[in-house]
Amino acid sequence: MRIARRSILAAAAAIATLALAACGGGGGGAVTADDMSLGKADAPVTVIEYASLACSHCGKWENEVFPAFKAKYIDTGKVHYVFREFITQPPELAASGALLARCAGKDRYFTVVQAVFHAHEEIFTTGDVRGPLLRIAATAGMSEADFDKCVGDEKALAALNARVEKYSREAKIEGTPTFFFNNDKYDKGEMSLPEIDAAYAKALAAKK
Repeated sequence: MRIARRSILAAAAAIATLALAACGGGGGGAVTADDMSLGKADAPVTVIEYASLACSHCGKWENEVFPAFKAKYIDTGKVHYVFREFITQPPELAASGALLARCAGKDRYFTVVQAVFHAHEEIFTTGDVRGPLLRIAATAGMSEADFDKCVGDEKALAALNARVEKYSREAKIEGTPTFFFNNDKYDKGEMSLPEIDAAYAKALAAKK
């Protein structure tokens, strides 16, 4: 459907000026009701990840490291994990993916995020954003009409745009993925599990 495809591109164009040129490369701010998170809210360490659903480095981390990180820290109550959407090139994927995950609801949000990252190879190989996202939407119980409405929602796009601008300004995010372990910032890209172990230990020790 041409209208649906235009809605994706229009959404992306509206925030393209805020997109980071590339991915890679005083704390992450208080956790709010707008944040999507996993784990115990009162965990001793809060880990905030700023990531783009179009960022290949973010995708690699989510696919290869996140499962072990989740099992070791989130599922055991050691970490409250917060995922904050950012925008990198290509913005039509970053924006539409973020909007789709939000539309799926909190219960399915992270399932959609993971699915988008797993679809990176297909998307980047074929250049087709709509097809893979539409299939992901279907697994979340959304019809094609639901999907089109979601990615064309100007109010939701404005909210995403406002969050990205706020993160850029307040947390000084210049690349993705960027992590905060309580007040400690790590902005060199993907973190290995040993690096996460060290960052967690440092953040935990600072609380004592």
